Amino acid sequence: MTETLDFRKQGRQVRRKITEMVVAAGRGHVGSAFSLVEILLALYKGGVLRVDPRNPRWPDRDRLILSKGHGALALYPILADLGFFPESELMKYCRRDGILGGHPEHHKIPGVEASTGALGHGLSIGIGMALAARMDGKDYRVFVITGDGECDEGSIWEGALHAAKHKLDNLTVLVDYNKQQSYSDVSEVCPLEPFADKWRAFGFETEEVDMDHPERLLKILKSVAPKSRPRAIICHGVKGKGVSFIERNLAWHHKGKLTDQEVVNIYNELEI
Repeated sequence: MTETLDFRKQGRQVRRKITEMVVAAGRGHVGSAFSLVEILLALYKGGVLRVDPRNPRWPDRDRLILSKGHGALALYPILADLGFFPESELMKYCRRDGILGGHPEHHKIPGVEASTGALGHGLSIGIGMALAARMDGKDYRVFVITGDGECDEGSIWEGALHAAKHKLDNLTVLVDYNKQQSYSDVSEVCPLEPFADKWRAFGFETEEVDMDHPERLLKILKSVAPKSRPRAIICHGVKGKGVSFIERNLAWHHKGKLTDQEVVNIYNELEI
C-alpha cells in the first residue's frame, strides 16, 4: 500500500461494509465510525503501520490503539480486508457466535492491541507500550486514536504530560476532531479550543489536517517524526462523513435498526 491509495473508493467500500454490519446486527455507532474511516485507511492501507496479519503478535510490530472504541465498526472491515481474520466474521458483528463486539476486544480479535471504549484510557495504555519499547530497545511505534469528546477526560491530559516528560518520540496521537460528541456539539458540552495550542503546551509536536484531504494526513504520517517529543495530529473531520443525511446528524451517533429506505439511501450515496 502506497501514496496511490484511493481514499474515495476505499472509503466508500468501508462505509458500505459498515452499513451491512449494522443491518445484520440491528445497531451500531454509525456516525462515530464513518468519521474515522480515512484516518484508519491512511494508517493501515497507506503503508504507515508495520504489521503482519499472518503474525498479529509479532513482537516488533507497530501498535495501534483505537481509544475511541465505539468507532470499532470502521476498524473491523479494514482488519478483515488485510487478513487478520476471515471476512465472514463481519456479518456476525455483535452476535454470540462471532468475535466482533460493539467495542474492540484484545483477547478475541487478531490485530486489536487493547480493549477500549471506556473513554480516556487508550492514551495511557499507549504510553505504557511506548515506554516498554524504549526499555526493551525496540523500534516499534505506537499510534493512539482518540475522539474529541474523549478529550474531556482528565486522564487524557495526565497521559499527555507523562508522554512529554519521557520524550516519547515513538508515540503519535491522532484526534478525530469532528466537533460533535454523543448528544451535542463539543463547543457546547465542553469547549476544547484553542485545541492545537493545548497539545503544544503539553509538550507535543502538533499538526492539524483537514480530512477533506486525507492524502495530507498520509503525508504527515510518513514524514520524519520529531525527535524527543511525542506527536499529536488533529484531524478536522465530519461526524457521519460520507453520507449527506448522516453527516452532523447526532441521531446517528448510535443507531438502532435501520429502515429499508435508509439502507437504500445510504447505498445510493455510496455507489462505487
